[in-house]
Parts: sequence; structure tokens; C-alpha cells
Amino acid sequence: MRGPVCPDLPDAPALEEDPVMARAARILTNLGFCGHYMHFHRGGRSGRAPILCLLEKNGGTMSQQALGASFDLKAGSLSEILSKMEGGGLITRTRDRQDRRQLTVCLTEAGAEAARLETEARIRFRTRAFSNLTPEEQDQLADLLDRVKSRWEEL
Repeated sequence: MRGPVCPDLPDAPALEEDPVMARAARILTNLGFCGHYMHFHRGGRSGRAPILCLLEKNGGTMSQQALGASFDLKAGSLSEILSKMEGGGLITRTRDRQDRRQLTVCLTEAGAEAARLETEARIRFRTRAFSNLTPEEQDQLADLLDRVKSRWEEL
């Protein structure tokens, strides 16, 4: 027999001995895999790839402030990402002529091509990611995940 799940609760059964805990562990492990996969293989939610896609969606140009608001990033974090993108030749940043405090971010040709390829990859992923589920199962999964999300927001 393995030790307790939590040292603070010495009478708690090991995970494999409690079906409720084992099921919760299985669900959390699978959600963790999905989160890891989405972050590292699909570009996360606020890195280079999503920024490229948003710029493309907005005609290739946005203010740095609008980009930051779109991704709920701190100015320093966004600036670091954009500096790397600028160094990689994907974007340019220029000062706004009317308000010198503002920066305008524009896709370069290389950035526009990278954004196009990323957008295509995202569409391809969304098309295939749940193709092993029926439309009804996809609806069920979406509903269940909505409920889980709501619950976690309460915790």
C-alpha cells in the first residue's frame, strides 16, 4: 500500500484506492496534457503566433496598446515578445506621429507570411482536433468543459 494522498491527512486513502480520486486524477491529467499541448504546440494564448494572427486579422497594423489589451499582457511582457518578433524580421514598430508615446506595430512581408501559415495551421488543427468525436459528442464535451470552467472560476 502506498502512503496517503496528502501528508496533512494521514487517514486519506491513496489515489488508486479511491475511485472518486482516481477519476479526478485521470481527468486532471488529461486536462493537463491538453493545456500543455495547446501552449507548446499551438502557440499558447499570448505569444508570437497569436499576435501574428491578430495583426493579420486587423489588416497587418495595430497599436501596441491595443495588442496588449487584446492579450491582457503587461506592457513589459508584450514589449519583450515584440522585440523578439522585430529582431526576427516579423514586425516593425514605429512611433505614432500625433502621439509620440504610442507605437504602431506592423507586419513585415515575412511576418505576413508567418501569420498566413499560422492561421492555416490553426484552421487545420481546429478542423481535425475533434474529428474522432461526433458532432453530438463535441457539443457534450463543450458543455461539460463550460461547466468545469464555471466551477473552477468559483474556487
